Amino acid sequence: MLDLVIGDRAADRVVPPTGHTVWLTVLTAGAMAFLAVFALALSLATGRLAQSWGESLAQAATVRVSAPADQADAQTDAVMAILVTTPGVASARVLTEDEQAALLEPWLGPDLPLDRLPLPRLVELVGTDALDREGLRLRLAAEVPGAALDDHTRWRQPLVTAAERLRLLGWTALALIGGTMAAMVTLAAQAALAANRPVIRVLRLVGARDAYVARAFTRRFTLRALIGAVVGTVLGVAAIAALPAADAAGGFLTGLGFRGAGWLLPLLIPPLAAIVAFLATRRAAFRALAGFE
Repeated sequence: MLDLVIGDRAADRVVPPTGHTVWLTVLTAGAMAFLAVFALALSLATGRLAQSWGESLAQAATVRVSAPADQADAQTDAVMAILVTTPGVASARVLTEDEQAALLEPWLGPDLPLDRLPLPRLVELVGTDALDREGLRLRLAAEVPGAALDDHTRWRQPLVTAAERLRLLGWTALALIGGTMAAMVTLAAQAALAANRPVIRVLRLVGARDAYVARAFTRRFTLRALIGAVVGTVLGVAAIAALPAADAAGGFLTGLGFRGAGWLLPLLIPPLAAIVAFLATRRAAFRALAGFE
């Protein structure tokens, strides 16, 4: 590692300082680092999304009161009385007609005549971990026949599962980005080794070992990948920072970006890119040198 950092001027002359392999390595590392920033941001955002959906929907529930018009008020009052005396219910309130109209507007339009539709009354409640949902459901069924408790289980689990799979997709994208970068660096190293085959043969004649030559190529390609990854990471972080805030974007994915200490995570991308380039180049160099016999 010390040789990798300090270098050897004599060994560095073995590797061409210019050429298409230089730009291929730098541009590939930069592009992959740029994409890695977005994949990392996507993974973190979907993680926050899954946690937010899980926590908010797990605490919320709705009581639907379906009763004739002349009994709706009485049954709604009975439901509220039960909720007030139920341990674990933090708050409960009856939705107004305007709130119900807002819930139905996306499906039935803005001019909905609620007074002509036999809509059920909706009671929104927020519970705690101490709430016995099954016990509350049985009590409502026994004391208020027209009331039904919906704890949003059938809606919560698919949403959380979708967010978790999207987060897994983000980590998978990071793995593919690393693999693609390793493949491109390997091709660039092999091309540089093949182009300098006569020079490598002369070095062998004067006593240079394969480890000496491989170290020279490994150092150059690792530094090139590091430089490209730094540039790509900086551009990626700047692009993430320039995205609209969560409120302006409608809260999509709770804001695609980093929060708090999460802004430090992109700093890991350039070192990881250098490690990938180091391993890929070292392997390619020794395999190519073994084929020069």
